[in-house]
Amino acid sequence: MKAVVFGATGSVGRHIVEQGLGRGHEVTAFVREPSRLGVAHERLTVFRGDVLDGASVEAAVRGQEAVLCSIGAGRKGGVRSEGTGNIVRAMEGAGVRRLVCQSTLGAGESRGNLDFFWRHIMFGFLLRDAFADHEQQEAYVRGSALDWTIVRPAAFTDGGRTGEYRHGFPPTKKGLKLKISRADVAGFMLDQLANDVYLRQTPGLSY
Repeated sequence: MKAVVFGATGSVGRHIVEQGLGRGHEVTAFVREPSRLGVAHERLTVFRGDVLDGASVEAAVRGQEAVLCSIGAGRKGGVRSEGTGNIVRAMEGAGVRRLVCQSTLGAGESRGNLDFFWRHIMFGFLLRDAFADHEQQEAYVRGSALDWTIVRPAAFTDGGRTGEYRHGFPPTKKGLKLKISRADVAGFMLDQLANDVYLRQTPGLSY
């Protein structure tokens, strides 16, 4: 499949690029600074652009079969939602329908999965702007006519890909470790390109 990855130099995005190439996909890595990618492959196209620039997003999306979005800005707000809005508009304009977008566990109804620390200290105080950005990001995706899946991972770890994690659990699910490796998040996002089990759904991910 021909797929473009937004946030390709990020901690999850780089895994998506590498694993996507390993699965035989033709991958376009959308990056602000190509030198930061550190990946070379015959099926890899590096597209230099800014996700906040609608014109460059439109150019990267044109001709693709799917889009994987893993953009971020640390604790800041604005980039995720505004950039995702540009991606959604570009996809609708180009007729590209399949979108897999990474958000965060705790958004929307999955707030019930969080413990006190994550609900009140992290997202309620320390990461308040980033959390609000994810909520707006999800609103843009949900409001689209695309074939979307919003993936909500728990806190990231640097472990390898295990393929052994919980996903699609209800918001009442307790006892989660509230952690998952970036490699497993990337693998799950790529899995969604091959099936529609979570079409227009918001599966959470956690060990």
